[in-house]
Amino acid sequence: MCGNVPSGRRRPGTGKVPHVELKVSTRSQGSRTIMSLGGEIDLYTAPRLHGELVTLLSGDSPVQVIVDMSGVEFCDSTGMNVLLAAHRKAREQGGDLELASPRPAIKKILQVTGLESVFTVLDDPAAVAGQ
Repeated sequence: MCGNVPSGRRRPGTGKVPHVELKVSTRSQGSRTIMSLGGEIDLYTAPRLHGELVTLLSGDSPVQVIVDMSGVEFCDSTGMNVLLAAHRKAREQGGDLELASPRPAIKKILQVTGLESVFTVLDDPAAVAGQ
């Protein structure tokens, strides 16, 4: 899959990749910040995610971030690297970055890459809602 776009992501007959956007929203919930993502995280959308996470982690105080992945349909290595760098930065500041409700395809990537042992992965949507 290196450099190749999965055939299911191409526009039929054009050979072009459709424009995909990444939706990002954040909200505070007590001492935590919930970042909800929707769409695809890839080479084209990862810079937006990176910018949002850098802004979120720009202070010196510890930040507890939960990234709600339930709306993420696809994530390539570029996206995983952005999340990993943000996780490292949050930990360096005494905080944390956790992933919540990843879809099966994203969970598989976490398992295959060994990142499931790096990130705390919350499977329960109630954990994101703080219930």
